[in-house]
Amino acid sequence: MKHGHAVGGKETRIYRIWAAMKQRCNNPLRAGWDQYGGRCISVCPRWDKFANFLADMGPTYQEGLTIDRIDNDGNYEPSNCRWATYAEQNKNKRAWGTSE
Repeated sequence: MKHGHAVGGKETRIYRIWAAMKQRCNNPLRAGWDQYGGRCISVCPRWDKFANFLADMGPTYQEGLTIDRIDNDGNYEPSNCRWATYAEQNKNKRAWGTSE
């Protein structure tokens, strides 16, 4: 299924957010991986396909927002994700380098 969000090397912001989310969880060579994939944070199998991510999260997406996990020890999945401003997301983060 074509979604039109990654055409000719010009990806939409929501597509880049999805791709970065997957990289954080799946690519041990990515900077910061230890805070995501290294802590066993994963992306739900449904979201392996961008079209499914778009169907679940796209309707509430607004430009300038970023994906936020409600429980930041939980996975990227529909029941644990929302769109948030950077200020909102800053209030919902764990201190890097902690084991808690």
